[in-house]
Amino acid sequence: MMKKIYRYDIHGKAILKTLYKYYMTDLGIAQIKNNNFEINKSFAIENVVYNELLIRRYDVYIGKTKEGGIDFIATNNEEKIYFQVAYLLESDKVQTREFGTYKEINDNYPKYVLSLDKADFSKDGIIHKNIIDWLLEK
Repeated sequence: MMKKIYRYDIHGKAILKTLYKYYMTDLGIAQIKNNNFEINKSFAIENVVYNELLIRRYDVYIGKTKEGGIDFIATNNEEKIYFQVAYLLESDKVQTREFGTYKEINDNYPKYVLSLDKADFSKDGIIHKNIIDWLLEK
């Protein structure tokens, strides 16, 4: 099953009815439809995070900023959490991209970068977590 996820304009504070994305609730179906035998690891872990946020009863949106986007904005009542998801933070370029996307967001809600890295790359108030450790919380 595929689910449509809407884009949320962070500066305009509105849900956009265009530029949405689809995520799979079952990656096995996505793999059947894929002619390529190799799994897109980044796509797969984004799907895992999306599905976990739904399980944790969050409303999930894609974030839109003036310069780019946030992978997920998770809201639940008054709670809001931002998430960037990366397979690995293997280079300075990838780290700059994933952490830098938060530069435009000046609120005090928690901001996370999730990856499969074991090392802690947290900086500037942005929390880095290993995705497996994050999945095992709660």
